[in-house]
Amino acid sequence: MFGTTALILVLVVVILALLISAIFIVPQQQAFIIERFGKFQSVQFAGIHMRIPIVDRIAMKTNMRVNQLNVQLETKTLDNVFVTVVASTQFRVNPENVATAYYELRDPAGQLRSYMEDALRSAIPSLTLDDAFARKDDVAFDVQKTVGNEMSRFGFTVVKTLITAIDPSPQVKNAMDSINAAQREKEATRQRAEAQRIQIETQAAAEAEKTRLQGEGQANYRREIANGIVDQIKSLQAVGMNINDVNNVVLFNQYLDVMRSLSESKNAKTVVLPASTPGGYQDLYEQVTKAMLTAAETQSGSDVPGSGASTTGLHAR
Repeated sequence: MFGTTALILVLVVVILALLISAIFIVPQQQAFIIERFGKFQSVQFAGIHMRIPIVDRIAMKTNMRVNQLNVQLETKTLDNVFVTVVASTQFRVNPENVATAYYELRDPAGQLRSYMEDALRSAIPSLTLDDAFARKDDVAFDVQKTVGNEMSRFGFTVVKTLITAIDPSPQVKNAMDSINAAQREKEATRQRAEAQRIQIETQAAAEAEKTRLQGEGQANYRREIANGIVDQIKSLQAVGMNINDVNNVVLFNQYLDVMRSLSESKNAKTVVLPASTPGGYQDLYEQVTKAMLTAAETQSGSDVPGSGASTTGLHAR
């Protein structure tokens, strides 16, 4: 009786153990490959599932999340510059081809690395160094397309491929920096020369305008002086003075103005005047008058500024 009870308990425990082993749970973002007597049976995704104990076994637990593989290799560009290319690719198992991914490839990451290196060594040498930098997104797309087509046959999907770095040797970097620095210095020199040219042109135009305005001002100044002298002569003639007296008064006034300017000038040193003023002025007046008459007689029609006009003013009535 005791032996029968123990046997029943053993059978119950065995049955419970078998039932427990028959139940398995697949976590989220995973897939279990079930084999029956060593042969592929099914693929089970997230949830609770049943299997036949002893007959069925879990052959592989596959992660369905996206994985990343980094590849670094050295190659050369079309213009014979050796560069180190760093590429990153994201890949995952295709949910529809989990069994294919498990049974076809033993080392998916190694196979993917080989395909990427081959694609990069085919793409980079067809571009110059400048084009490789400018078109790295196009290179990444081509690599993704080529590698994706190959890996899809084995149940994998290439999600994205990125070219994260293209690094030439330090010597090439220094040479490129020197070239860029020389080009920028050349452009800076051109801009400085252009700015200097504009400054010179502006300054020359300003000087020309200044000279023109000074000339106009001097001409207007002399014109106003001449008009003032004419008005003064007319005023003196209007009160009954003859032309000789008028000329004498005008010349004497100009003489006094000149003396005043000389005495007020900061550059004046010594001014020698006739001993008797204004008596001595008569000698000065006669000398100036004789000199002007002599010049008028010997250079009749001469274009010496002021000579003809002064003579006419002295003798015209």
